[in-house]
Amino acid sequence: MLRNLLEEDGIPVYLKGGIVDVILYRATMILTVGGAAYAIYHLAVASFPKKQD
Repeated sequence: MLRNLLEEDGIPVYLKGGIVDVILYRATMILTVGGAAYAIYHLAVASFPKKQD
């Protein structure tokens, strides 16, 4: 197993564990990008004052 991790085959080491690693990596990226977009959205909403009726 360790030898397989050290081979230079172009696959990043964090994806060499198989489909589980790919799913965890993609879920992490989706949550990271989604959370950043959510935070930026709320910063933009908070930066403008509410209209007085």
